[in-house]
Formats: sequence, C-alpha cells, structure tokens
Amino acid sequence: MSLDPTIAALLKRNPEKLVPAVVQDAVSREVLMLAWMDDEALARTLSTRRGTYWSRSRQQYWVKGETSGHTQHVREVRLDCDGDTLLVLVQQTGPACHTGAVSCFTDRVLLAEGAGVAEGASGINRERADA
Repeated sequence: MSLDPTIAALLKRNPEKLVPAVVQDAVSREVLMLAWMDDEALARTLSTRRGTYWSRSRQQYWVKGETSGHTQHVREVRLDCDGDTLLVLVQQTGPACHTGAVSCFTDRVLLAEGAGVAEGASGINRERADA
C-alpha cells in the first residue's frame, strides 16, 4: 500500500523515516499514547480507519487491538504545521496502554498543577511533601 504522493510530500520524517503520531480520544481529547508511523502505516490507517503503526522494537507493523481486542477506530488524522507530527483522533475500545491503563500517560506524573515535582527517577508517584 502506498501513501498519496501529495500527503507524502508534506511529511518531515526522522532519520528512520518515521513520524511521531500522538493518539488522542476523539471525544474526551485525552492523550492516549504516542506511536510511530512511516508512509505505509499512515496509508493503511487512512484507508482502513484502524490505527496502524510501526513498532520500532519489533521492526514490524501492528494494528492497535489486533491481538488484545483494544481497537482504535480512527475518526480523524491531522498533520501539524511543520509536517513533523501527526495527531490521530480515535474512538478507543478498551485501554490504550499495553499495561491495561486507559492512557499511557496515567501513572507517571512528573509535575501537576498546585504541586511541585511529584516523583523521582523511579517513576512511582509520591505524596506531596506539603500534604
């Protein structure tokens, strides 16, 4: 499957020929995950409306939910003004994170409104010192 050349010309890829894709819930606007797409992954996503990404660790394509059942119906795909980041708005079925969390950005809060730095390098939430 090949990407429309008009769209391909707009993309600014990293040295591995990938573009980061910020995946966001189409209704709540919660950021669910960050994934990577190359031209083929983007073409597959645009044609099937199923979130399809490039796995840097496995060096292969993966369709979100293909094995877990936690699927993404892609409602909209946007390209930022610089052409170097995609925004993928999805209807998520089940958790988006491989850990079982709704979002990959749930558990490791480094800074929150009304609090100082909340955790150290371990990534484990700690109680606020002033609590």
